[in-house]
Amino acid sequence: MTELAFLLNGTPVRLADQPPTRTLLEFLREDRGLTGTKEGCNEGDCGACTVIVTDADGPRALNACILFLPQLQGKAVRTVEGIAGPDGTLHPVQQAMIDHHGSQCGFCTPGFITSMAAAHQQGRTDHDVVLAGNLCRCTGYAPIIRAAEAAASSPVPAWMDTTPPDLPVVEISSGGGASGPAGGRQPPGTAFRPTTTDDLAAWYLDHPEATLVAGATDVGLWVTKQLRDLPQVAFLGGIADLRQITPEGDRLHIGAGVTIAALRQALHDSHPHFAAMLSRYASEQVRNAATIGGNIANGSPIGDGPPALIAMGARLHLRRGDVTRDLALEDFFLDYRKQDRQPGEFVTGITIPAQSSVRCYKLSKRFDQDISAVMGAFDVTVADQTITAARIAFGGMAGIPKRARAMEAALIGQPLTRETFLSAKAAAAQDFTPLSDMRASAAYRLETAGNMALRLFHDLTGTPGSVQEVRV
Repeated sequence: MTELAFLLNGTPVRLADQPPTRTLLEFLREDRGLTGTKEGCNEGDCGACTVIVTDADGPRALNACILFLPQLQGKAVRTVEGIAGPDGTLHPVQQAMIDHHGSQCGFCTPGFITSMAAAHQQGRTDHDVVLAGNLCRCTGYAPIIRAAEAAASSPVPAWMDTTPPDLPVVEISSGGGASGPAGGRQPPGTAFRPTTTDDLAAWYLDHPEATLVAGATDVGLWVTKQLRDLPQVAFLGGIADLRQITPEGDRLHIGAGVTIAALRQALHDSHPHFAAMLSRYASEQVRNAATIGGNIANGSPIGDGPPALIAMGARLHLRRGDVTRDLALEDFFLDYRKQDRQPGEFVTGITIPAQSSVRCYKLSKRFDQDISAVMGAFDVTVADQTITAARIAFGGMAGIPKRARAMEAALIGQPLTRETFLSAKAAAAQDFTPLSDMRASAAYRLETAGNMALRLFHDLTGTPGSVQEVRV
């Protein structure tokens, strides 16, 4: 009998015959009575279910509601019940929340505590970023931020330094014969946990209808919101070579399994505008799980990564069995939710320029943790006050992430003047016929996409355009 093993608040846990798409949140609350981890949105937005997961890369905050049990193999999990010491001594963030009156109704507090404790363990002080994925509607953020600031200088308690267990990587049991707790929804299924791309390629060729799970930040909602059964699942977190970022001359190869958080950190200096945009990608908890390969393979027309990558001229790498191929990322997207990917074929990575000045403009109703209404990416080269090259791509303007070729043509060879960019703004109507939806009307999308061209002009000529830079 195969089994799943991990640490839970310092205690080894071994499970057999668990359904592969059972969430950690359900297991904690229903099987272990650890009800401090709350179910709020059940889709990774509110942060009430935040837990700390530690592996070889260190501790990080994750949403338990969209985290499947097989993703925990060989890791250490800490819930809010494990934040205080074994003798009941409060963690510094817990004491600070008391001292600064950071809790009112209390429903969201466990998630705040675990997010703060994870950041405290990492030595981070960017509290606004850390807590953007935790929602509070009672106390508000001011006392919570004050608590985080007060706890920042305290040493990390010894009991928080949990070392993940030395456990073998094993194939997860199918769970087909297991019966769940009363009222629990545990669909039967099979799961595979490959450790190399060769293993995955061979298995996926034989199981082309299977679902590949990397971070589960999207697939998790298929289960929790759409109530879908996933008969066959492969969990990709154990494939180390998919998580590598490798320099290749003047290019950079990024494995499909690299998380958004890791990508943002790696590209901070070489791709500053792209990295800054990634700081607005969902929340800390989601960025810690979501992968760039998943963001691409998902095929969403409003995904934030593809427009920037297309503007950079990214090449996409795919594999089917022993056959590999690569293509321009822009050619991968064919139609709404339809990509140039054969049955049994999967994304292995992308290559981008080692350096890039691509500028990314994300338009959404909220600054943090919001889906884009329009996402514009501009890679424009200027020499002697003349625009010599331009690659522009948008998300949210069509059924796929798409190049703005008319806008590019309106810029190339033209002088760096406001009039040039007004012409580029007008050209947007030749590139796109956007739709209206709950996020924005078609007219608004078209107007704001064009306005992004004007913002680019101001950026290129040294006038601050970001709301975080403008001063009156």
